[in-house]
Amino acid sequence: MKSVRRSFLRTVAVFAATAPLLAQAQKSYSFGMIAKSQGNMFFLAARAGAEDMAKELSAKHGIKIKIDWRTPNEEDAQRQAEYIEQLVLAGTDGIIISCSDANKLTDAINKADRQGVPVVTFSGDAPASKRFVSIGIDDYKCGEQTFIELAKLMGGKGTVAAIDGNPNAQNLQQRAAGFRAAAKLSPGIKVLDIFYHKETPQDAVAKIEQVQQSNPDITGWGLLGGWPLFTGNALKWPAGTVKCVSVDALPPQLAYVKSGHVEMLLAQDVYGYGQHAVQHLFNKLHYKKNPASPMDVTPLIAVTKANVDAYAKNWEKWLPKQ
Repeated sequence: MKSVRRSFLRTVAVFAATAPLLAQAQKSYSFGMIAKSQGNMFFLAARAGAEDMAKELSAKHGIKIKIDWRTPNEEDAQRQAEYIEQLVLAGTDGIIISCSDANKLTDAINKADRQGVPVVTFSGDAPASKRFVSIGIDDYKCGEQTFIELAKLMGGKGTVAAIDGNPNAQNLQQRAAGFRAAAKLSPGIKVLDIFYHKETPQDAVAKIEQVQQSNPDITGWGLLGGWPLFTGNALKWPAGTVKCVSVDALPPQLAYVKSGHVEMLLAQDVYGYGQHAVQHLFNKLHYKKNPASPMDVTPLIAVTKANVDAYAKNWEKWLPKQ
């Protein structure tokens, strides 16, 4: 009887030790993903990265990870906050969000965190919130680099203007601050101003046309977001007569490099944003592991005529097939 009892106890002990691992291995996750706007290729690429990482981790660990995409048609921070609440009520395991307005989203993020739902931000942070990690470029340095590269192209003299999108977006505020700070170190260049617009190609193009016509002495443009280049024939000047450096390198933007209207694009790893976000949530939930830093900073990649064709091949992977 004693040997039988010892055998039974060993079996119970083994089961007790392995049961949590078995439960963990059988776990499924649902991650809500909220971008700024539905049709923007930037966010479609981030979604593709998230979906691909979810599939990769699912196959590797024998679990199921689902990406629940909930994004307004156009920028709407209030709608984003509503999506956070809906996802929490639906029992989501984690949330990935690109914040249109940090002030309007901080409370919603904090409420999700209090209810045990971890939040990752990407390309639009809410730094005062309880999000556990933010993924993206150093936006201040991005603004600096945009001006520095533009100043080099202009030979350190001339008049420049810049455009920016939503003035309430924390990441875009930082880009503008970096652009202005770098300009102070280049006294030969006059910065006319940084002009804001609704984040649509039409509004961005209209703003550039209005400012350029009113100020024909402008010889350089810094585009702190690539909105005007998401459509064709946006830059009316002859190629090379006005220097231009733009953030982002989405497919429509690449055509302006090839035509010579834009000398340099500063590309973000948009596909990687989705990958990193899913990996961070998986690590936190599955392994109870937090990132080493609350800031996951990714580098910018300079795209010029020299490498534009090679860079374009990335989009064959990053954009989901229709």
